[in-house]
Amino acid sequence: MENKKGIPSWLKIVALIVIVIGGYFAWTFYKAFFASNVSGEKKYLYIHEGAKYEDVLKSIQDSSLLDDIASFERAAQYKKYEQSVKPGRYLLSPGMNNRRLIGNLIGGYQEPVKFRFANVRLKENMAALLDKNFEADSAQFIAVLNDEATAQKFGFTKENLISIFIPNTYEIYWNTSPEKVIARFDDEWKKFWNTDRIAKAKALNLTPQQVSTLASIVKGEALHQDEMPMIAGLYLNRLKKGMLLQADPTVIFANNDFTIRRVLNKHLRTDNPYNTYIYRGLPPGPISIPSIAAIDAVLNFKQHDYIYMCAKDDFSGYHNFAKTEAEHLINARKFQQALDARNIKK
Repeated sequence: MENKKGIPSWLKIVALIVIVIGGYFAWTFYKAFFASNVSGEKKYLYIHEGAKYEDVLKSIQDSSLLDDIASFERAAQYKKYEQSVKPGRYLLSPGMNNRRLIGNLIGGYQEPVKFRFANVRLKENMAALLDKNFEADSAQFIAVLNDEATAQKFGFTKENLISIFIPNTYEIYWNTSPEKVIARFDDEWKKFWNTDRIAKAKALNLTPQQVSTLASIVKGEALHQDEMPMIAGLYLNRLKKGMLLQADPTVIFANNDFTIRRVLNKHLRTDNPYNTYIYRGLPPGPISIPSIAAIDAVLNFKQHDYIYMCAKDDFSGYHNFAKTEAEHLINARKFQQALDARNIKK
């Protein structure tokens, strides 16, 4: 039977089937490559070193990163992604399609970690922070930070290697090895210690590492940044005179008890090279990662003749400075009386 235009009905049915099938494949193709497969907020896919294609799929499924895992699999098979799995941290932004995502995965175009830190005290604290931001764990990072050969490679000792970390914001790839992370910070260290800073350190007869160590003490003593150059000048005066630094923050570090609010005689007796009440000169390394402000405070210290300081009795966080022990004792008595008035025990 034919219609009015002479086209057989069966041909129309075949044509319709072809259109439907073609439309299905066109939609499937569009869905697999061009339709958005990421909704909500931006997400990250973490692919570990040595991961297989199946591991990637499991990570996507377990974290519910994609809206349609089946369409991703079709596109991945077409692009032969299973032969090109690369480790890294990959950004999945809202509206991203499989074509772009798989292109990034095959090309290894990962999103770097914006790593920032401040107020880090111990190597263990730094290792834990690195653990949270990168693929390697804290044990791997602490092993590198405690390795003398690694430290010497970059011109440090294992005691002062922590000063290689200059507080700032850095972009580093998530799967960067601990050794290469340290190498990256060494590059930043060299940029930070420019000609001007190195010249100022030499004028103080100190190495950059020693400046960092002293800066960590200054940071530990100063509650206010604007007083740092004054405190730095005091400790430099003590160093020049060959006096004990007698810095309370070093005693707290030596006792490994950061809950200490007031340093007592029992704390001063701790035999540890970081105890500047016992050992003359600078300790073997920083007692924390010093801030840039503290480093520059040492390099641009305020010149004066003070060799003693005591917290002000107004509890402002600032200090009274003295040139003689007699003057210092007067300041210390005022502070003690203020403590007694507040019923604060030693």
